[in-house]
Amino acid sequence: MLPRSEKERKEIYASVLAQVALRTVHEVLTSDPDRIVNGVILNGHVRTIDRATGQEVSPCLVTLSASREQFGKLRLSQVDPAQCLSGLNALVSPNPYDLEPIRPIVEFDLSKYRLMDSMDVVAGLDSRPVLVKLTPTEFEHLIRQLFEAIGMEAWNTQASKDEGVDAVAVSKDPVFNGECIIQAKRYSKLVGVESVQALAGVVEHKRAAKGVLITTSWFGRASHDFARQHGRLQLIEGPELKYLIKEHLGKDVIPGPVPPRRRPSR
Repeated sequence: MLPRSEKERKEIYASVLAQVALRTVHEVLTSDPDRIVNGVILNGHVRTIDRATGQEVSPCLVTLSASREQFGKLRLSQVDPAQCLSGLNALVSPNPYDLEPIRPIVEFDLSKYRLMDSMDVVAGLDSRPVLVKLTPTEFEHLIRQLFEAIGMEAWNTQASKDEGVDAVAVSKDPVFNGECIIQAKRYSKLVGVESVQALAGVVEHKRAAKGVLITTSWFGRASHDFARQHGRLQLIEGPELKYLIKEHLGKDVIPGPVPPRRRPSR
């Protein structure tokens, strides 16, 4: 018996990969007779050893998002697996046999947030560079634009019943792996630790990956200690906010008053 050629092995591997992906989606949907699941997002990883580092890695080789209605129209016994994946707009590794990875799809359910239409605040910063002179709504939209400039998708929430969420940002980068809840405080005084504790509660309730509390002013030591202990909170004070706006939005702004100097202990 002659061994298969490398070309044939690669073709078989790609076909098996496509078949496994389609069969997995099929099994998920058919195992739900009550039709609770409306669609499936599949990210197919393989576990292997990186030959360059010797470390175990799990590259993603196929990723797709298919609705129940879309998948229900397929006659899987009649399709070509690779062409079927293409018809579903799936992303497949160009060289799956060589384990060349692709970026997996990451989807987020934003229905739990009351989102609102966006407002462009950056355009008017040249005439009003002092952030504490912005309205609370303008400041929240500015923070949303900052996160968009950083490279995330972001939305502002409606002012009423926002549960302490001023904006929500997500990243399709699998390293980030989750939603970021943002609270913006246009303050000219110390932001109390109770605001940090409240954000922690919202992060847990919404099952977000991270919570960011941004202010034009500053936080006390208790707030910084609490954020470090929680692990999923980030505090951004006026000076850092000024730097981020300059770096990502190209605007030179004045955040607000500087914190009072602490008297050295005797």
